[in-house]
Amino acid sequence: MALSGKVAFNTGIQVISKIIGTLVSLAAVALITRYLGSFGFGHYTTAITFVTFFSIAGDFGLTLVTSQMISKPGVDQNRIVSNLFSFRLATAFVVLAFAPLFVIFFPYPEIVKQGVVVASLAFFFILLNQVFVSLFQKELRADRIALAEVISRIIVFLLTVIVAWFNWGMVGMLWAMAIGNALSFAIHYYYGKAYARIRLIYEKAVWKDIAKRSWPFMLTIVLNLVYLKTDTLILSLMKNASEVGLYGAAYKVIDVLVSVPFMLGGTVLPILSLRWQSGKHEDYKRAWQKIFDATSVLVWPMVIGGFVLATPIMTLVAGEEFHPAGAILKILIFAVGGIFFSSFFGYTMVSFNAQRKMIGAYIFTALSALILYLIFIPRFSYMGAAWVTVYSEVAISLASWWLVWKQSKLTLKYVVCFKSLIAALIMGLVVSWLPIHVYTVIGLTVAIIIGAVVYALLSWLLGAIKKSDLKELLSRNVI
Repeated sequence: MALSGKVAFNTGIQVISKIIGTLVSLAAVALITRYLGSFGFGHYTTAITFVTFFSIAGDFGLTLVTSQMISKPGVDQNRIVSNLFSFRLATAFVVLAFAPLFVIFFPYPEIVKQGVVVASLAFFFILLNQVFVSLFQKELRADRIALAEVISRIIVFLLTVIVAWFNWGMVGMLWAMAIGNALSFAIHYYYGKAYARIRLIYEKAVWKDIAKRSWPFMLTIVLNLVYLKTDTLILSLMKNASEVGLYGAAYKVIDVLVSVPFMLGGTVLPILSLRWQSGKHEDYKRAWQKIFDATSVLVWPMVIGGFVLATPIMTLVAGEEFHPAGAILKILIFAVGGIFFSSFFGYTMVSFNAQRKMIGAYIFTALSALILYLIFIPRFSYMGAAWVTVYSEVAISLASWWLVWKQSKLTLKYVVCFKSLIAALIMGLVVSWLPIHVYTVIGLTVAIIIGAVVYALLSWLLGAIKKSDLKELLSRNVI
């Protein structure tokens, strides 16, 4: 299979699995929010957010580091993957062990502190999966990732149903997540053995190389954490649990949407890195432009459609008690656009092996966002938090775009981007004028389907989606 055919296959598999996984996850969220209510869901969100700080801090950018290290020509994959997995196992255990210890000193109720203990276990298995995700992406076997994700999410949903049925409470919900994540790791590990003989190993030189490559990622991820998750943490310390629950519910929808650019980026990063390091800059530029065009075609209908349908989405997903979260989602949906494009430019910098040069941008964005959170959250609660989140994502997106140009002098053509935006805006008007009661499952589904059809047709007519591009992917010609 030619390269573009493999990329198309992997992207298609991931999109399909993401759709299935999203539907299952939304069903789980619908059950959890209705079972816990806004107050209980606030405690649930607080526990997860607290552990997220440690999980992201212990991330070390290992997914990207793994992609870099195993994509080098002639590399001993068995040896490198074994060292990477051993490094991840040790660092994940050490970092996440601090979460249950630190939460003792926070003024949270006992239920939240118990939740942090279980959530730490759940995130431990997520971190262990990093090396295998990069391995499958390098081998262009996204079907392995997809299978693990779909099965684990179905298990989590079924366990969530059981927890609600037996009334095992918030901590029970977190145990459902932990068990599902453990199963996902087991599947990743089983399939990973087909591409690398994995064993626990410590080679000082390799671990030193991993740490050297990781520290820029770790620093940028920690700074990224400041402007992505500090809002919820500050909100949990300054406002009541119900407000945290409303904000957390809206953020759940955002978390689902922003998995798409990281999924796409993880698939194409090894390919871009290899082309740049091999000096095939013209091939790189051609593929890079196509990825940007694909990003534009994907992001604008999400942003515009999400804005138009925000309130019915939140009401139907989370329940009538979460109706006010629709106004939060209307704001946060614009952050999705920033995340899509900042992800694209961020992966570009990684493909140059120039990620260190983004540290300054992350420092500025993190510090300015933290100051703005402290100013606006006390006054405007979750609405202030949402607007500062949008600011931070747009800021880092613009900064990373400028850094890419400064590093490589690569320039983009924005024709497809603007055409897809126009198509999305018209789609938004059409959906908003539909004589459909969108506060029902059937009505919302019909509105989404009509919007998708309108957007696809307009994109085709405007030339944002071309027959030649589809034919190229279907014929599996090289990008």
